[in-house]
Amino acid sequence: MQMPQHPYHTNPVPIQGSSALVPVDLNENHVDSHNGAQNGGYQQAESLFRQSQKLEADLHMLGMKIKQHEDNLNNLNAQKSKLDNSILHLQVTSGKSESSNTLTIDNGDSPLPISKEEVNKQILQHEKSAAGILCQIKTRFKAQASHLTPTKDVVGIVATLGQVEDDNLSRLFSEYLGLDTMLALVCRTIEGIKALEMHDKDGIVNKSSGLHGLGASIGRALDGRFLVICLESLRPYPGTYMADDAQRKLDILNPRLPNGSCPPGFIGFAVNMINIDSSNLFGVTPSGYGLRETLFYNLFSRTQVYKTRADMVQALPCISDGALSLDGGMIRSCGVFYMGNRVDIDVRFPRPEISMGIDNSLKLEMQLKDLKSQKENILEDLKREQTLLDVAKVNFQKKKNEYIRFLAESSANATTQVGRF
Repeated sequence: MQMPQHPYHTNPVPIQGSSALVPVDLNENHVDSHNGAQNGGYQQAESLFRQSQKLEADLHMLGMKIKQHEDNLNNLNAQKSKLDNSILHLQVTSGKSESSNTLTIDNGDSPLPISKEEVNKQILQHEKSAAGILCQIKTRFKAQASHLTPTKDVVGIVATLGQVEDDNLSRLFSEYLGLDTMLALVCRTIEGIKALEMHDKDGIVNKSSGLHGLGASIGRALDGRFLVICLESLRPYPGTYMADDAQRKLDILNPRLPNGSCPPGFIGFAVNMINIDSSNLFGVTPSGYGLRETLFYNLFSRTQVYKTRADMVQALPCISDGALSLDGGMIRSCGVFYMGNRVDIDVRFPRPEISMGIDNSLKLEMQLKDLKSQKENILEDLKREQTLLDVAKVNFQKKKNEYIRFLAESSANATTQVGRF
């Protein structure tokens, strides 16, 4: 039998003093408290997010400041390096290097040659040498000497093909090269080498031909070995030249110690301290090269010149092709030292025939003074930028530590809030 269905009705609870009947939800207090907790959590999360963004923005700003100061330091160091190179170049060009002026050793054993004529007199004292015979032939035959078969390809003698403005450097360079090299003949081509000396089928020197024959004709018998350098066979300098330099000096990078700085006391490269006649700066070889990038580059390579032995020894990590010091120190090659007192060679390079004018010298001194003043300003800027960089790094580290603490505290608070629910 089907039971009658009776609808269920919720009767309103009367409220004292009110004519209306208002229904009451028994879960209302619980919902309100839950919504309040949610709203509070959202507000707290939003606050944490804003604080996190601010800390990240501060870190980014401080990081940009650090990069800016580092870029400024790099630019200033690059400017300082260029100024150092320019100062060294001017010191060598003017011959007014403080190192060269304060350290000149002259024991007075023999007078220094001051002209090519004086050099020729020194060479003529070696009367039985190939260089001595060549000088005799040029003295006796003058212009005709350049048309003689054995000598027409000869450019000259090493000692006469370059000049050195500083007397002390002239002594150093001649000792470094040695007498045989200073007296060496320089030919343009292999054919010129062949014309200097001929041999029979057994390899015996023909004393009636070549330079031997010329020597015999003037009563100067050539005996023993002699050195001849063929420019055509030399490997020329592979790099570029200094811009706007009348002497076409080689643009060789200055040596750098492991810390990146130029060694103290470095004056320059020997190959660039040789002055060459304008007629020998171009087109001496069949390929168009001059004497600096062929002859003198092969004789000196990247030999460095320093103020003192102590400076030279300190620079050992960046010396690969030898070094000299103005007080007589000598390194022939990496790891090969010449010890003892210096030995003077009686054949030396002459001084330039045309001395630097007073006006030009004063001009170079003013340029040098201006460059040194610029360098002092750069050094002050470097100190200031380094201080600013140090301060920025300290501030960055403080802000980083603050950010790390914030993250740690935020993580702990979040864990606590989750535990409550």
